[in-house]
Amino acid sequence: MSTLAPKGPTWVALRQYRRTLWLATGAAALALVVIGALRLWDALTPDTLLADGLPFPANDSGYSLLRGAMHSFSEAVLAVPFAAALFVAGPLVAREYESGTYQVSLTQSVSPTAWLRSKLAFATATGLGAVVLLTGAYALGWARVDDSYGFLRHDAGPYLVLGTVLAAYALLGIAVGALAGLLIRRTLVAMSAAGLATGVVMLVLHAVRWDFLTPVTITGKAVEGASTVMVPDGGRMTEQGLIMADGRREPGWFCGDSDGVCRVDEPVTAQYVDYHPVSHVLPTQLIETGILLALAALAAFAAFRVLRARHP
Repeated sequence: MSTLAPKGPTWVALRQYRRTLWLATGAAALALVVIGALRLWDALTPDTLLADGLPFPANDSGYSLLRGAMHSFSEAVLAVPFAAALFVAGPLVAREYESGTYQVSLTQSVSPTAWLRSKLAFATATGLGAVVLLTGAYALGWARVDDSYGFLRHDAGPYLVLGTVLAAYALLGIAVGALAGLLIRRTLVAMSAAGLATGVVMLVLHAVRWDFLTPVTITGKAVEGASTVMVPDGGRMTEQGLIMADGRREPGWFCGDSDGVCRVDEPVTAQYVDYHPVSHVLPTQLIETGILLALAALAAFAAFRVLRARHP
């Protein structure tokens, strides 16, 4: 067993940041316990049957609290990439330079590459371990609320957590944090830069992720003031409007005027809806994950190049 125990810089990293390890693991485990307890509470209160025989969780405080907790959960997981970036950029790397303690490691027959590699290995293991626990907790709660508003497969929370995207964002935060810490070497400034860079990537990908795949288009008869086309269950609408006689698309109910009569000079032939079906969610997640892993690999490569340049 002693051969499996961490040694050298890995042991130092575990010893030095053990509180961070316990904090991350404890927070993720707490989420699992809370969601599990709410699922149990909800299970103890049978749903009320409606007239059509469908279940409805009326007067079920456990279900209400579960939905509230899951909404908070969906928002809280957005902090995971930022937490990874801030921790690696600040306490893990930049503070070592700012205080000069990195020199102690480099005088103990530890190469600069091994020093940084051990720190990134610790951060990666901690981050991915926490993500696994968070994903398990989220999946446990989502199984109960998956057909309700805000928890469809394409909504932000389920999309981010139920798959590989959150783990990829955590890896990006770690790599960007390492690069910022090595370049800036000032704790607070490095943390700010890493957080900003991670946030920019998240905002950009959030804005363009549903452009990765071509949406499906469905059309229907043009009826004034009424919709004849509906997005299938679980689909994500991207655009809707009217198709004119010359093939142009116009948004909204363009054919109606103030009197509610379709204009003769703007003949409308059909209504249309563009949407992404549920089957588009997984490939979209995989594409985004691939982009994030490529950016993380690029940032990690740049970090080691900076390290070798400063410690040849």
